[in-house]
Amino acid sequence: MNHNRVVCFDLEMCCWNENGVGTTGEIIEIGLAEIDLAKGEVVKRAQYYVKPECDEVSLFCAELTGITPRKIDKQGRPLAEVIKSMIKNFGGSNKIYASWGRDDQILAKECAEKGIEMPFREFINLATLYRIQHRLKDKRIGHRAAQESQGIDWEGRQHSGYVDAYNLAKLALTML
Repeated sequence: MNHNRVVCFDLEMCCWNENGVGTTGEIIEIGLAEIDLAKGEVVKRAQYYVKPECDEVSLFCAELTGITPRKIDKQGRPLAEVIKSMIKNFGGSNKIYASWGRDDQILAKECAEKGIEMPFREFINLATLYRIQHRLKDKRIGHRAAQESQGIDWEGRQHSGYVDAYNLAKLALTML
């Protein structure tokens, strides 16, 4: 286990907004940004588009994430292939993975449903860690608000897995 490296990741899923209620489906993007704690920097980034097996990218989802059905058709790959690439390029179980919230559970559920082995074992929920570090008790805070409260500028379009993972990596460097 490499404890000097943490892989921050963010998932984007198929999503719908019907009657003001948001629902999500299969994963359509995985963004990753690896940090080196000893160097204090982001050392690697990647973006993978995932072709859903059952869901489609809605107009609402395309507007929210910037991910269009055309992009998924052209660049998306099955989740099993994406997981293999993640393991090859980011070390899989040899690294600690982190997200804002429980993206690990979303990934684990979809992997289990599709008969895919989870690409990592060690996980940190940075939202919980942030609440502990800042004594927020029961108050929840979003990733962007937490980052900006620490004086770290947000870069790029929110709800892009690639962008969100990179921004999370910048915040994680101040937390870990």
